[in-house]
Amino acid sequence: MSTQDQKLSLPMTILVAGSMCVLMAMGLRASMGLYLKPMSVDLGWGREVFALAMALQNLLWGVFQPFAAAAADRWGAGRVVAGGGALYFVGLYMMAEATQPAMFHLSAGLLVGMAQSGCALAVVLGAVGRTLPEDKRSMGLGVVTAAGAAGQFTVVPIGQVFLSQYGWSTSCFLLAVMALSILVCAAFLRGKPAVGTSVNQSGEAPASMGEMLRVARRHRGFWLLTAGFFVCGFHVAFIGVHMPAFLSDRGLPAQAGAWSLALIGLFNVIGSMAAGYLGGRWSKKYLLSILYTLRSIAILLFIVMPITLTSVMVFSAAMGILWLSTVPLTSGLVAQMFGTRYMGTLFAIVFLNHQIGSFLGVWLGGYFYDTYGTYDPVWWAGIVVGLLAALLHWPINEETVPEAANA
Repeated sequence: MSTQDQKLSLPMTILVAGSMCVLMAMGLRASMGLYLKPMSVDLGWGREVFALAMALQNLLWGVFQPFAAAAADRWGAGRVVAGGGALYFVGLYMMAEATQPAMFHLSAGLLVGMAQSGCALAVVLGAVGRTLPEDKRSMGLGVVTAAGAAGQFTVVPIGQVFLSQYGWSTSCFLLAVMALSILVCAAFLRGKPAVGTSVNQSGEAPASMGEMLRVARRHRGFWLLTAGFFVCGFHVAFIGVHMPAFLSDRGLPAQAGAWSLALIGLFNVIGSMAAGYLGGRWSKKYLLSILYTLRSIAILLFIVMPITLTSVMVFSAAMGILWLSTVPLTSGLVAQMFGTRYMGTLFAIVFLNHQIGSFLGVWLGGYFYDTYGTYDPVWWAGIVVGLLAALLHWPINEETVPEAANA
């Protein structure tokens, strides 16, 4: 193979392997909401028990993500992804055997949360972002994010079939077996990123990870981006976990929840690809402001109108377009401002706040339902914070920092 062929094949291999990894990891995660009602009823738990485990999963995913991304930035993504896939299998297997809240929190909360930090978005986006040229990067990040959406469209219906045919315990075990496919993807993500040991074109030593972290810490736009991503997590985690139960409470069939999540995933493919394409041509911060505003409008219209199968499908399609379309724009903005060498680590820090928002969205949903018998306060909170996120992104300075040239 010629050198030119190698230059072309390596990014494509990483893009395909990373996309398949994210497809499975995000698809399994999106299936968790299917188990809220059956497990809570069968085991005699309130919804807050399940919601707390999912909240811990999201929070711990965010807490461990910077460490996983830093390890991938230093030693390569393949090993980290493989570890994440193994943890996914163990966590889902233990979830299938859980009969007490403590074991459920350990398996579905701690272990699956750690697994997602190793094989879901940030690590793979960092690997893809480093290998693609600047003019293709935004689109590539959109492709990976769209793969996560495709996982929601494909894996969630499979999970519903397993659940209907075999019950929650056996279906969890079958999802654990599916998680082993992540190890196959990891084999194609081998290799280390180039470590800066030489001088750059200006004759200066490349910036270290510590130096870039200090630059980001002093950058106002970095913190505005981080604060805004909190809202994305709040929205998607609450809807992803509680939507099936919410629709069941409104008298819709159990399959409505699964198809709602699947439809979100289907239209998320379109939204993520479109965001990746538009992010390479227009201002990413303004696109993010528009997305969060549209989310608030979609939620408002959904909760003030009668809940029917038609309204659910329309809302799911609209939210799908806006679902993870924030990810290629947010990660792309990190790369644009701070370069790609430590993109995985810096995006992981932004992503931590996303997961804090996820924790609150999931847990508050369970808390308000068990306390007041309604999800309404969280729906309305989602409208307010969505508009706030739109305002936070507007003043971000998108220019590349000088230190990024030395990274």
